[in-house]
Amino acid sequence: MNAAPPPHRPADPTRFVLIGTSHPGNVGATARAMKVMGFSELVLVRPRFDDVLIQEETVAMASGAADILVRARIVDTLAEALHGVTYALATAMTPRDFGPPTLSPREGLAALAQAPEPHKVAFVFGSERYGMANEDVYRCHAVLSIPTNPDYGSLNLSQAVQLLSYEWRQALGGFDVAPRTPEPALASGQAVQGVLDHWEQALTAIGFLDPAAPKKLMPRLNQLLNRAQLRQEEIHILRGIAKAMLDRRT
Repeated sequence: MNAAPPPHRPADPTRFVLIGTSHPGNVGATARAMKVMGFSELVLVRPRFDDVLIQEETVAMASGAADILVRARIVDTLAEALHGVTYALATAMTPRDFGPPTLSPREGLAALAQAPEPHKVAFVFGSERYGMANEDVYRCHAVLSIPTNPDYGSLNLSQAVQLLSYEWRQALGGFDVAPRTPEPALASGQAVQGVLDHWEQALTAIGFLDPAAPKKLMPRLNQLLNRAQLRQEEIHILRGIAKAMLDRRT
């Protein structure tokens, strides 16, 4: 029985929300991290500077992701930032005693990506100094806690955005590392036999093969070439070697 096709999901089902951000460089670096992973929607809640989206440091750290800054919004409340979102994910260093469940990014996001109904997802990040307030965490459906060294778990805001945007992109299917090019066609059996005939001549010429007592050398070579699943350019290489061997004997 064929598996059901995955639910249709929009190209960018994701919003990144930064609450009370104090460093312009982090806003720019966040935009860059998002764009690298193919996300584009950024919302700031009460940033320290009203003009943070156009500050020189912000634009410099965005490094080519200025289009995300241009489209970004600034709002007064987290409720406004989450408008239209169907699944909000808080980020926290340590689990709360009370509140939504705490998940590791890889397992939690993989499950979310396979939900029967596609969600509009928001990743919510607190300020650099204080993180997220409890009341903001309570607005979210789950908390993501990035596994870090227990002796030093301090992550820069934009680093946390990069890590979670990567994990989310992988959960959604990821990107190819490099464009795939079609493999050359396998060589035909006739081409392989042509190589064997050529090599038999060459091996006989250099005294490696005694045609009067060949034993099983050529059948073994035949099996070796069959296992190698040669491509046509490899056939040319092997025949070129055999030709060079014969030329040296004449």
